[in-house]
Amino acid sequence: MKPFKGRDIISIRDFSREELIYILKVAQKFEKQNKPVLKGKILSTLFFEPSTRTRLSFESAMNRLGGKVIGFADAAVSSAAKGESLHDTIKVIEGYCDVIVLRHPVEGAARVAAESAGIPVINGGDGANQHPTQTLLDLYTIKKEKGKITGLNVGFIGDLKYGRTVHSLADALSKFNCNLFFISPDSLKMPSDLLEELGERGTKYTETDDLNKVSRYLDVLYATRIQKERFADPIEYERVKHSYVIGPSLLRKTKKDIIIMHPLPRVNEISPNLDKCRQAVYFKQAHNGVMVRKALLALVLGKVK
Repeated sequence: MKPFKGRDIISIRDFSREELIYILKVAQKFEKQNKPVLKGKILSTLFFEPSTRTRLSFESAMNRLGGKVIGFADAAVSSAAKGESLHDTIKVIEGYCDVIVLRHPVEGAARVAAESAGIPVINGGDGANQHPTQTLLDLYTIKKEKGKITGLNVGFIGDLKYGRTVHSLADALSKFNCNLFFISPDSLKMPSDLLEELGERGTKYTETDDLNKVSRYLDVLYATRIQKERFADPIEYERVKHSYVIGPSLLRKTKKDIIIMHPLPRVNEISPNLDKCRQAVYFKQAHNGVMVRKALLALVLGKVK
């Protein structure tokens, strides 16, 4: 494995299967680890797009490990509103901190930031491209709930075209011999280039617009919201926004031990009536972000080998 100290976390594609497994093992150690191993370190959170779970879980992780946090949650209060380039923003802020977490609406922005910075940059989501730390907490949740990752049947439902969490997780699961099921309206199908890559790796996948056709096979169902902010045409959004609504009735058609995940926020794609069902693990999934992000911060800052 490559050394983690000083390493950027930009794309899940940058990590081997062995490295992913190692990160999950470190995260498990941090379940109850709150020693101040990051005392004296500063995290800068630069969020050019709205965020609740990613930003706050990173801040919680840093605070729990004894570090401090600076940054902004609204680009309108940064110098970007005055026309400052991302390169210049990063070059300035790297002098104030030890690690940067960036969320940006432009695909590839995290890679640009990493190339500009002399300190580790962690991608908190760049447009519809990648969300690697979400993928790691998703893998952690699957491992914790199912006892394994390898060989599972995993379904993705909802916005698969713009869903960066889906793109990243599908890529990661292809390294674990999983069978993937992509369930979406025709206009929100997985991008063809990503499907080609999965096929080249020998990953088995099925595309359908009907959840009922595949529900009985699934070990994991990963739901996503239809992302209104990604649509250029509001009429198209209105046409597909209610495509799928998952409720307790679905459980009559699935394996008893299926788990239902969601990166959140949800809008109307999962009924609140499902929340109390043991198969619904999306709030546990969100909470797992703290452990995973503690592990990542400790790794890139050289506090874990």
